[in-house]
Amino acid sequence: MPRRFLQRYMPRPDTLSRQRSLRFMAPLIAEPALWVLSRRSVANAFSVGLFCAMLPIPFQMVVAALGARWSRCNLALSVGLVWITNPLTMPLIFFGNYRLGAWLLDTPPREAPSRVSTQWIAEQMADIMPALLLGSAATALLLAVAANVSIRLIWRWHVTRHWKRRRLKRQQRRACIESEFDD
Repeated sequence: MPRRFLQRYMPRPDTLSRQRSLRFMAPLIAEPALWVLSRRSVANAFSVGLFCAMLPIPFQMVVAALGARWSRCNLALSVGLVWITNPLTMPLIFFGNYRLGAWLLDTPPREAPSRVSTQWIAEQMADIMPALLLGSAATALLLAVAANVSIRLIWRWHVTRHWKRRRLKRQQRRACIESEFDD
């Protein structure tokens, strides 16, 4: 992952710590280690963010921020990735997690009524929750590991490609200089 590309879209810690709503988190935001963009910190931030995004809990962003501090990874990426489960995508993601959990528990999944309501969800919650939690945990672990490995491989590929381009440019310059001296 190109560091410059990520830095272009990253918020600045000083501007975040001045926000009135985030003042309680100023000590966490002020830690320079949580703003580093390295292969390890970005890969771990993707793991933490995607893991927390798949959990059916409130305050996912707070959990992601604490996970970023604990794993010493990039705070902004881990918190930002939680928004994969936003109000538009959350029903589909959690329904998929529920279906996966029901399959893992080898129980038949509940069929949704023609009109889903909060009352129906509240009545079915005791039956739905074990499958939802298991499916969410399995999806979270799978996504966290896959993201970590993928980001590390992509970052390594990008750096290797950059080194090869630099070496090729040097060789071309040397060949051009040598051909000038030969003439």
